[in-house]
Amino acid sequence: MKKILGLILSTSMLFYVSLANADKAVLAGGCFWCMESDFEKLPGVTDVISGFTGGEVENPTYRGNHEGHYEAVEITYDAKEVSYQEILDHYWVNIDPFDARGQFCDKGTSYLSAVFVANEQERTLAEKSKQAVIDEFPNKTVVTPILTASTFYPIKGNESYHQDYYKNNPLRYNAYRWNCGRDQRLKEIWGDRATH
Repeated sequence: MKKILGLILSTSMLFYVSLANADKAVLAGGCFWCMESDFEKLPGVTDVISGFTGGEVENPTYRGNHEGHYEAVEITYDAKEVSYQEILDHYWVNIDPFDARGQFCDKGTSYLSAVFVANEQERTLAEKSKQAVIDEFPNKTVVTPILTASTFYPIKGNESYHQDYYKNNPLRYNAYRWNCGRDQRLKEIWGDRATH
């Protein structure tokens, strides 16, 4: 009995430690289906949730009022396996940082790109990563802002089909992504660094 109890306690402690090591990042890059797909493939990322952030409307919905909000993803990651800097590096090559009207075929304020930072350490890294993109493309204007994090509202209820959409609806998702020109534009900007 003591061995079983010890095993349960050890397992619980390991679970607690793994939760303690989990960090979160909130990023907007247009269609949250695509952002979810791109980040769930990154080693060290344990979960990606689609939702809204950045606006003042409480409990925004996809088909209802989400005015002022960005379509965004909340990324949970193990900092022992992937750093916040690596999350940012992956982010930039998966967006068009020059589009002030949205991302790819999706236009409008909810499809704009943005990095949401939770503290000064994240802000410093985000600003440096943005500056690196500015330095790489001196003849273009990087419009992606670094913003202070606010409440993240996961998509839920009768709109929860948006979560893991790329897994649950692969044919529709792949057709959408191709027709939107996302990967073609990413390759045009980032070359072989673009991931999909």
